[in-house]
Amino acid sequence: MINFSERKDQNDRLESGLRVLKAEYQKPEMSGEQFEKLLAKIEEAKSDGKKERRRTRTVRYTAAAAIIFGLFIVLPNTSAAAADAMERIPVIGRLIEAVTFRNYEYESDRNMADIKVPKITVDEHANAGTSQKKLKRTVEEINAQIRSITDELVEEFEKNLSYEEGYQDVVVDSETLATTEDYFTLKLSCYQGAGSGYAWNYYYTIDLNTGERLSLKDIFKDGADYRTPISENIKEQMKAQMQADENVTYWLDQEVEEWNFKTISDDVSFYLNEKGNVVIAFNEGDVAPMYMGTVSFEIPADVLDGIRK
Repeated sequence: MINFSERKDQNDRLESGLRVLKAEYQKPEMSGEQFEKLLAKIEEAKSDGKKERRRTRTVRYTAAAAIIFGLFIVLPNTSAAAADAMERIPVIGRLIEAVTFRNYEYESDRNMADIKVPKITVDEHANAGTSQKKLKRTVEEINAQIRSITDELVEEFEKNLSYEEGYQDVVVDSETLATTEDYFTLKLSCYQGAGSGYAWNYYYTIDLNTGERLSLKDIFKDGADYRTPISENIKEQMKAQMQADENVTYWLDQEVEEWNFKTISDDVSFYLNEKGNVVIAFNEGDVAPMYMGTVSFEIPADVLDGIRK
């Protein structure tokens, strides 16, 4: 829980110090000591900015931030060093989050749809640098893909409304799985039922440092064999779960050899959780009977020691 009292005290102290600095920086030139103080305040603001990005609900802009931006007007005319320092001022409160963009609901005796369409948004005040431009472009691409997925489900649902027999259910929801300083992960959950049902998920993990959507290979060193240790650990977890619960079944030693899980593919679904660990996810029927639903396996950090970037 955010301690607003503590946050206010921190902001008040920073604000007071910056007011003094602002008065000094309005002089024609900056001393070396003044410049060092400025850099110290920049680092303090940067630290606060990182803390802000770890929270999805927070006060985005503080009085201290306003004073820092006020300094921008003064500093460019004081020295080249100050102008360089201004480039290093962090964007305070830069956040990426998912909001519900559209709801599609329908219910009758034979048909039910509850489709919540998420949209990833980027703080409009985010830095306009190269990585931020990539981030916005990546977000636009992901949002377009989500719209395409949900539009297709809605279209199919409405087409089936004309049938006088049978039942159908369609449910789409989303969940933010991780929001850290370095990455953001959104899960899109889909379910479609018509007699029997099928559930599947999509995962979108964005590197907030580069602005790119991550693939599994992106988080490992070039040329590293990550598939083998991940696959072997998944098999160990499967066996342990089956030994602990007789109702749990995975396809490991089945008579039909083609069903058995052997190794993950390069395009397997995955995400990074709040601990930074890789989580491999499978849809219904991928590695287990349908009654097992969607399943996932968190890979311990030590399994991937030496090959993670």
